Order: sequence, then C-alpha cells, then structure tokens
Amino acid sequence: MRRVGLTGGIASGKSAVAARWRELGIPVLDADRLVHALYEPGSAGAAAIADEFGQEVLDQRGAVDRPRLAALVFGDPASVARLNGRIHPLVRVETERWLAEREAEGHTAAVVEATLLVENGGRERFDHLVAVSAPEEVRLSRVLARDPASTREAVRARMSAQLSDEVRNAVCDDVLVSDGSVEELRGKADALAARLVSRAPDEGASPGADGHDPSPTHGKRT
Repeated sequence: MRRVGLTGGIASGKSAVAARWRELGIPVLDADRLVHALYEPGSAGAAAIADEFGQEVLDQRGAVDRPRLAALVFGDPASVARLNGRIHPLVRVETERWLAEREAEGHTAAVVEATLLVENGGRERFDHLVAVSAPEEVRLSRVLARDPASTREAVRARMSAQLSDEVRNAVCDDVLVSDGSVEELRGKADALAARLVSRAPDEGASPGADGHDPSPTHGKRT
C-alpha cells in the first residue's frame, strides 16, 4: 500500500483535494482533526499537555482550553517545541495505527492530510508526498472571503508562520497548483489519484526497505 502524505498552507485547496479523493474511495485521515481529538477530556493528549504546562490549560470538562494554550505558546518557539514534543508522538502512533488498518483492508493507497507534514518528517514516513499550492494573494482572498472578521495583516502573519510554498513544494513528489476553479483542481486531483492507486511502481524503481511501494511519480507539477 502506498502511504501518501497530503499537505499545503492555509487556504491552499488541500481540503478540497482531500474531499475529492474521499469521493473517489481513497481513505484520507485528517491529522489536524486527530490533534483536536487528542485535546478532548480524558485523552492522552490532554493529560500530556496538562503535565507539560499545568492544569490551568484545561477547562472545567478536562479538555484542553485551546485559546488559553494558544495564548501561552504563541510567539514562543521554545513553548511551541514543548507542545509539539508532547502531541506529535501521539499523533504519529494514531496515524500508524490507522494506516495499518487501511492496509489490512486491502487498499492500494491511503492518504494522511496534515498541514505540518513536511515539518514533522513526512519525507521519511511516507512513500509519496503531495503539496497543494496557490499564489499568496489567492490564498489571502480565500481566507478573507470565508472569514470576513480576519484582517489582511492577521492572515499574512499566519501564512508567514508556516513553511513557504517554495520550501514545501521542493520536498514533495507532486504539486497540485490551485489557482483556478474548484472544478479545475478536482480534475487535477482525479488524474493524480489514478496514479496513486495504481500498483505499478516507478519505472526502474524497487520497493523500499520497509516494504512500502515506491512513489509512482516524482516532481510532477500540475
């Protein structure tokens, strides 16, 4: 089974690609939602965060108070690193469990969608990485359209806190450019999906040492 990582910056169109692949029957795990689940009462994530930052980061239900946690770590790289050090290992365990289940079900490909995929070692963990990319002004317009309360400055600050498209795209095997209509992006997603679910390996490639299928393509930009 090909383990596919799907990533992209804010308002890149990543979620639209993930939704289309689900429609095509490809299993997709939203790792960002998995993080949210780890913040719920009684979860291993909530316990780990409380252990790291104190009980005051939990609300009355015992869930992580996300605004309070954000206020505590925002702008402090050391605190962000402490948070990631607690949460990311838990996410990885759940992700590996999910991938193993999909492989046991006989899928030829399964996708993990994550904003921080490249930053968290996705190149080593997945057979094929796909980035969804869009020009900054297009992304900015999308965010402001769906969240009129946001300001251009705030959105740009969020963008600057993420990897640039140039850095992210350079690591990925395929880049889907999302600068047109949703229909155009869906067409690109369909074409790539057909290759990802194929059992055919790269020409001249051999299976990796971990037994996973090698990537079907490299460096294609569409």
